[in-house]
Amino acid sequence: MGERPTVAVLFGGRSSEHGVSCVTAGGVLGAIDPERWNVLAVGVSRDGRWTLQSADPAEWSIRDGRLPEVDDAGPTVLPPRAAGESVWRLEHEGAVEALGSIDVVFPLLHGPFGEDGTLQGALELVDVRYVGSGVLASAVGMDKQFMKAAFRAAGLPVTPDVVVGPGAPSASAREEIHALGLPVFVKPARAGSSMGISRVDSWDELHAALAAAAKHDPKVLVERAVAGREIETAVLGTPDGPRTSLPGEIVTGGDHVFYDFDAKYLDEAAVQLLCPADLPRSVADEVRAVASRAFEAVGAESLARVDVFVADDGTVTVNEINTMPGFTPTSMYPRLWAASGMEYPELVQTLLETALHRPLGLR
Repeated sequence: MGERPTVAVLFGGRSSEHGVSCVTAGGVLGAIDPERWNVLAVGVSRDGRWTLQSADPAEWSIRDGRLPEVDDAGPTVLPPRAAGESVWRLEHEGAVEALGSIDVVFPLLHGPFGEDGTLQGALELVDVRYVGSGVLASAVGMDKQFMKAAFRAAGLPVTPDVVVGPGAPSASAREEIHALGLPVFVKPARAGSSMGISRVDSWDELHAALAAAAKHDPKVLVERAVAGREIETAVLGTPDGPRTSLPGEIVTGGDHVFYDFDAKYLDEAAVQLLCPADLPRSVADEVRAVASRAFEAVGAESLARVDVFVADDGTVTVNEINTMPGFTPTSMYPRLWAASGMEYPELVQTLLETALHRPLGLR
């Protein structure tokens, strides 16, 4: 494949965010400079099979309100089994073709079985460099229960919550939930893209909200709602420490009572990103400082987006960290960097170059 390094863009996956991952891949594929990189587009089917896919960004766009999916009829890709080993294309007839070794992986899988440390561990085992956080930070960032534990340990303010395991909550858990007061948000503990999230304004709605969240994860969080503006900050890992973007504010309209899945991906006209957010300088500085501390609290690397709430008195409360945020050109992470002076292609190139020179093994 010549002297250009090879990047495998990995997307799709087994989680409920399969389609979102495919859209993210389309954005990244369109931003990678083909004169600097050889590109392999590797889609992971819903049953976990690695397949060779088209690298044409147009193939991975939202059409007529439908998210794209990995075509599991494509040739199987056999990942490397050791450092420096080639990946292989396996045809249905049993013929194999060497595709060359991979220099760096851009793992764009969102949610479990991709963003949660599982894929990162597999890549670590064979000494393949990749964009994004390592095993522990990815796992902690995926599980909201332990994410919030890490934030609390670092002295960061978080929303009060109750964790509910599989099945109906116990009598004591219900008492704790009621003690949170209304309204509350009910969330899957290990999911993203606002899937399975409900706002509960009456306790009569709690059972249905728990059931909706449990469709995505048997472990569910019930969180006290925070009165405040939703502010997001993009973080970029550098050798000198976390670098933060200008904070941005998400303003939703239409029928969206919060920034839900449809608002994020299917109804862009109902969402407005204000960047920089209209905040006093001292509050904006505090938001960026909290984002850096949250990044370091979970041991994140490479990139993350930190979401906070800002109350009327300027108090900042951390909502969550996303260690592999949405990466379409209209996603908040690249838009925040664009508003801060780094356009999408430069951002993708920076992440790839940083990953290419990332030390292997324990860091």
